[in-house]
Parts: sequence; C-alpha cells; structure tokens
Amino acid sequence: MSRILSLDVSTKTIGMALFEMSDGKLLELTHITPKIKPQPENKLEELFRKVDAFEKLLTRYMDLDIEKVVIEEPLLNSNNVNTVGTLLRFNGMISKVVDDVLGIIPEFISSYDSRANAFPELMAVRTHDKTGQPYKEKDLKTKKPVLFGSYPWDIDKKQIIWDKVADREPHIVWEYDKNMKLKKENFDMTDAYACGLAWLKINGQVKN
Repeated sequence: MSRILSLDVSTKTIGMALFEMSDGKLLELTHITPKIKPQPENKLEELFRKVDAFEKLLTRYMDLDIEKVVIEEPLLNSNNVNTVGTLLRFNGMISKVVDDVLGIIPEFISSYDSRANAFPELMAVRTHDKTGQPYKEKDLKTKKPVLFGSYPWDIDKKQIIWDKVADREPHIVWEYDKNMKLKKENFDMTDAYACGLAWLKINGQVKN
C-alpha cells in the first residue's frame, strides 16, 4: 500500500508523520533532533551534519512504499534575515535529501493551509477585536472565517493543534520533561501530522 510522509522542518527538530495513503491511518509519528558532537565551528557545518543525520534516518524509509512527501513551508516571520536565510537553506537541503534517498520531489503546504484543511473546525469568524471589543453587526457580515477565529487572539496555536492530534490519535505516547510539561518536540510532530492530514483531505483520501 502506498504511503505519505509529512515533515515539519526546523533547524533544531524535524517532525515526521507517516500515513497510509488509502485511509489516512497513522503509521508513525516521530521526530529527529540531532545533537552534533563535537560542536561544529560554524553554523553551516552544523547544518550539514544535521542533514547527514536526517539522511541516515531517512534510509530506513526507503522500502516503505512512500509515494508522496509533503513539507510544511517555513514561516518567514522573523525580523532577522540571517535566521530566515538559515531556515530556507536548511529546508532546501532537507528537500534535496528526500529526492536523493526516496526519489520523490516533495510538495509544500503553508502552515495556514495545513491547519485549516486538517482541522476545518478551527475556521470561524472573529466576533471581537484584539482589545476584546465586539465588532459591530454590520462589520460582522463582511468578515470571513479565519483560522482560530473562535479563540482568543493570544491563544497558544501549537497547543491547540496538539490537542486536536491527541484527540484523533489517543494511542500516541507523548514526550514530557522532568516537570511533566510537553516537550517542544511534540509540537513539531503534531505540525507534521497536520501537514500530512491536510494533504490527505485536500486530495480526497480522508473525509474527516
């Protein structure tokens, strides 16, 4: 049976979700957070070593009948051009590895489209502005549904996505720190999950 692998790529952690293409069944939800030792002398060398670690992991997926690879597009909302450049560079490297190892040119989906299609119930018309003041009724008539529209403006969006995935996949054993708080790597995994689920829904493989 053909499968789809979805990735959420950051320079620290790569979330990975593997689904059956036919029915959207989750086969694996994991991440890779490479710890490069000894510490490379510069950031570019460190990225190269992290790419090497990802490539080594990806070779385990070569015989799993993966037909599609979908990657969430990097968010470019940082004011630091060096941060943006590094993220784009790393994303490109990971994309090339996917082609080299699996022979698949990955497809991309934005974070917004990923979440909106994976969990359409998150789309709603906002009824209040950032100060908590309600919009006038005439203004509400012209507003369109937006992602997280029914939630407060300052809601933790990654937590909401985690909640959604945890509800869909109650069997997953999540990672916690010593204070029993969810590790950040969990959110990379749930972003990868949303990415894959969105593709499956957009392409009619999964209905709900």
